[in-house]
Amino acid sequence: MWDASKCALCGDCLARCPYVDYDKDRAAKEIKALMDGKEADILSKCINCVACNEYCAKGANPFDLICQRQEEIKALPVPESLFTFFGKVTAMPSEVVKGNPDRPVLSLCTVEPLIPRDAIEGQMFDGLTIVKGGECFCYIGYVHLGTERLVKQNAQKFVDKMASLGAKEIVFIHDDCYSMIANKVPEYGIEVPFKPVHIFEYLLNYLRGHQESITKLGKRIAYQRPCASRYTPGKEYMLDEIFDLIGIERVDRKYDREEALCCGGGGIVDRIYPGKMAKYQDMNLTDAQEHGAEAMVFLCPLCIRGLGQLSQKCGLTPIFITDLCRMALGEKPFPV
Repeated sequence: MWDASKCALCGDCLARCPYVDYDKDRAAKEIKALMDGKEADILSKCINCVACNEYCAKGANPFDLICQRQEEIKALPVPESLFTFFGKVTAMPSEVVKGNPDRPVLSLCTVEPLIPRDAIEGQMFDGLTIVKGGECFCYIGYVHLGTERLVKQNAQKFVDKMASLGAKEIVFIHDDCYSMIANKVPEYGIEVPFKPVHIFEYLLNYLRGHQESITKLGKRIAYQRPCASRYTPGKEYMLDEIFDLIGIERVDRKYDREEALCCGGGGIVDRIYPGKMAKYQDMNLTDAQEHGAEAMVFLCPLCIRGLGQLSQKCGLTPIFITDLCRMALGEKPFPV
């Protein structure tokens, strides 16, 4: 949520943005114009990746201000077909596949068709109750269309659906869903009557408890950090520990962690700004290659959809994070 009282008009947030070329003075003027209710250049150039929220050391959340103003004046050139697509996603059939009642629930949101076929099979997921479908859609994806109003309007419905499962813990495989529960929902003043667990936390706890089953992989990978991770950056240490436990070196490259580049949202950005993302996808993958990565590891299903084939063409095998852990547990081979 935008907090003007925390903004020092330093300009760091937009000066660091890789998708516009602003110095600190220009960046500060852009934010000041938005604060004054005026139009600003950034409104029609922002790709809605949320990075500026993470760049703001004061916690003012400038992206939330940008998104708010985009919606107010309809500044973002979003084709109606994208709203139609999101509407179809929410209409997907929902299903609960019951497992052991003593184990957590795993929410797949609506992303099951986008993740590898066997990504949630094997010993780590045995006995979990699986929930999926349109009723489990978290709605936070609408910020990528410059429309947070729909996120807020549907937040309580999302929480109520998850709570109706009666689970003490719900594991979220989609970073968007976890960000909705851990960041947006509290901002809206909505109580969460269960413990939300990020898939990193779930994987890490399992691996910590089964270290005798792990064979160190000894591989070098590049990690594609999702835009949604900007909302909950404090979990990054979990991923680093996961990689350490399974013998993976996360190459120290330019476009990672806070400097990560958007994948293109599985084509969403290109439908708003045609042709814009090809340059950044090439920069991202070239960076991974030049730092000696053997594979590109993904958390977000949209990221693997948007960059998976491109990374494969560059000689970087696309691997979903759960599959990487299963490889270390001996359930799958590491691709040659």
